[in-house]
Amino acid sequence: MREFKFTQQDFERIKKLIYDYAGIALNDSKHDMVYGRLAKRLRAHGFTTFQEYLSLLERGNDTEWEAFINSLTTNLTSFFREAHHFPVLLEHLRANRPLGTLNIWCSASSTGEEPYSIAITAAEAFDSTRPPVRIIATDLDTNVLRTAQDGIYGADKVDKLTPLQLQRHFNRRGDGHYEVKQELKDLITFRRLNLIDPVWPLRGPFDAIFCRNVMIYFDRPTQLRILERFVPLLRPNGLLFVGHSENLYHATHLFKLRGKTVYEIEKR
Repeated sequence: MREFKFTQQDFERIKKLIYDYAGIALNDSKHDMVYGRLAKRLRAHGFTTFQEYLSLLERGNDTEWEAFINSLTTNLTSFFREAHHFPVLLEHLRANRPLGTLNIWCSASSTGEEPYSIAITAAEAFDSTRPPVRIIATDLDTNVLRTAQDGIYGADKVDKLTPLQLQRHFNRRGDGHYEVKQELKDLITFRRLNLIDPVWPLRGPFDAIFCRNVMIYFDRPTQLRILERFVPLLRPNGLLFVGHSENLYHATHLFKLRGKTVYEIEKR
């Protein structure tokens, strides 16, 4: 027996709210997940029904909107996830060094493992802890951004890194956790950003954009609108990295395949 009654009508209201706010398209298979995560929010407010909770959101409570979005976003990540991307990035950075400072946007930074992997790759590309690279790392979820900014990870989170990477870029703390060294943190600026907002608080051009395992949460029209907005932000030879289960077959007029889930602007 569930603690709270959760009707299909409640679920449809939630689907509309998160779609309108963040472009995330929830399918019916997420019914139980949504209940489990939002039931905690009902308890936090002392509500007895989903109707009370959803009415609070619909009245525009900013604090609860943040908690609502944080509850329903999924943040599966790891250091050097989808490892085939990073040698491509390394060579791209080396090839474009004459441009001066290189700019990279990590558009779904989650708890930080991805942007820090990008920063480590940049350090290796230029054999320097202060490479000529600036990284903007954004996410919709404020909780994961705080974790990313702290840059502190358990030993199990860094076990895929080489001993040299750990020694060069992390300090081991007394509690057994590892903290990213300040030189690496200084390469990254973390910001909250909603990909479906009409204005993005950043400027290109970028030499690379990472948008990995994000498009799977959007419907096709939303995907296409975001991809269209990426094009003017990329340098003509810039690269777009997407997730292993994502493809841009519906955007061949915008991007062409460069390598495994790596794209470049289609030149007409």
